[in-house]
Amino acid sequence: MITRKSAPELELMRAANGLVASVLAALRRLVAPGVSTLELDAVAERQVLEAGAVPAFKGYHGYPATLCASVNDAVVHGIPSATPLVEGDIVSIDMGVVLDGFYGDSAITVPVGQVPDRTTDLLRVTRESLDLAIEQMRVGGHVSDIGHAVQRHVEANGFAVVREFVGHGIGATLHEEPQIPNYGEPGRGPVLASGMVFAIEPMVTMGAPAVKVLDDRWTAVTRDGSLAAHFEHTVAVTDSGPRVLSQMSARDTAVETASREPASVPHG
Repeated sequence: MITRKSAPELELMRAANGLVASVLAALRRLVAPGVSTLELDAVAERQVLEAGAVPAFKGYHGYPATLCASVNDAVVHGIPSATPLVEGDIVSIDMGVVLDGFYGDSAITVPVGQVPDRTTDLLRVTRESLDLAIEQMRVGGHVSDIGHAVQRHVEANGFAVVREFVGHGIGATLHEEPQIPNYGEPGRGPVLASGMVFAIEPMVTMGAPAVKVLDDRWTAVTRDGSLAAHFEHTVAVTDSGPRVLSQMSARDTAVETASREPASVPHG
């Protein structure tokens, strides 16, 4: 059953997702050659706890960290590592929080320094596919319209959609009904209604779509070693259209798009 949220519940979810967006904006500014994903994880956990929230992923089915930090061919669920990032890497940062009983969940993929043009295209197309998917979250549409929008845009640009991992409902629990694949035919599945809230998360590869899980039992990588990107927003269906609950603030968006030197990561 798909749970529909009341207006007060949506406001609680907006606060939780706003915190996630703020932390991700801060982490984006810290990504640079020489910085490790373990350092990013420490920054994220400190900021979440200082805000009075709890990391949603840490301890979830035994997961050991606040962030999922997936580098290069890692698609999702990468465990933060002390290995420094290097120029030309890409890192997908996925995080969630629990605040006042409701979950926030969002993800971004960030280039480390300068990356090749085709890598830039991968990130751009994945983010565009998320935007197109969000546009489908309107009253009277169907769940399958969301994934169809992702698949159509991704494949038209020569990339591939991962099929093993999907988006999901979210609210008072991290994973609720329905599952939302990033592919498929439109016009199928449950009809969208006001108050539904979904975490939409395209995962896109530069090569083939197949993935495998490493021996750590968490990190999923592309089977062919190709790069992968992951973007995610938590979005509510409302009578006036989609409402992105994990949207960055205007200030964070401006910083994200500005050309500037990364800030330094605090050590210790």
